Amino acid sequence: MKKIGIGVMGCANIAQRSVIPAIINLSDKFELKAIASRTADKAQVLAAQFNTTPLTGYDSLLQREDIEAVYMPLPTGLHKEWIAKALLAGKHVLAEKSLALDYNSARELVDLARSKGLLLMENFMFRYHSQHKAVWEMLQNKHIGEIRLFRSQFGFPPLDKSNFRYDKAVGGGALLDAGAYTLRAAQWFLGRDLQVLSAVLYIDPKSDSDIYGNMTLRNQSGVVAQLSFGFDNFYQCNYEFWGSTGRLIANKAFTPKTNEMPRITVDKATGTENLEMPADNHFVNILDEFYSSLLSNKHSEHLEDVLNQSKLLDCVRNTSIKVNL
Repeated sequence: MKKIGIGVMGCANIAQRSVIPAIINLSDKFELKAIASRTADKAQVLAAQFNTTPLTGYDSLLQREDIEAVYMPLPTGLHKEWIAKALLAGKHVLAEKSLALDYNSARELVDLARSKGLLLMENFMFRYHSQHKAVWEMLQNKHIGEIRLFRSQFGFPPLDKSNFRYDKAVGGGALLDAGAYTLRAAQWFLGRDLQVLSAVLYIDPKSDSDIYGNMTLRNQSGVVAQLSFGFDNFYQCNYEFWGSTGRLIANKAFTPKTNEMPRITVDKATGTENLEMPADNHFVNILDEFYSSLLSNKHSEHLEDVLNQSKLLDCVRNTSIKVNL
């Protein structure tokens, strides 16, 4: 089995907590070659934790010939520059969500990836948790009848105001963060061809970034999705299908811990089922998908996912009513 040399560009919490351990877990497929940071101290601390090479400066990572792929947990506002540089250096890229600030940026990066024959993939890891396969099978088997409505909510209480998610200059805002999860889930279950019907974004006057919001979309069959998200909310992390004969709720849809058994609740006229799903590591699973797609040269689906997600985010922004708080 071919091992892929992979480097990490940035020392974000998600890299330290979840993605680098998943890379180590897949040691038969990936070899962690280096971790780069803009500051030497950060690189040294994180590299020592995972027994790899620290590099100062992102360019130094791209100059390494033994690195074939890059995992990029940088803020969205830095992606266009560094994804482009990575692709020009001949590296496949797995980037954190949201991958691009807007559709035009996404289009440029996808075109570059295609021209180089490289994989560019957005790290929506939740898609690869086994609980959603179980949900998909129940929907296909009409376990709750015909789908009438899809709802999803992802939000949490306020973060420290120094958090980059409030910094508009680097792509901050709830839509590109928590909202992107709900939008990606709607596309997965209802199809890529969603139409934005309405949206509201609530703007924090101090940061000028959206801190919570709502959006309504419709697929080609007429099924509506109602999505809510935010950084100033009671914690929610779920999606719900309302069907003609029942209701299905994934109670921990986006961020179940690797040892956590998420619960699916199904309400029907005959009673309520609480189904415990197996624990799963969606970070390992998406890296496994990244590996197989990279080797099989099956890049098109992931590139189209990047484009469609960015296009819908643009539509939400352009459609939305902005409410200043």
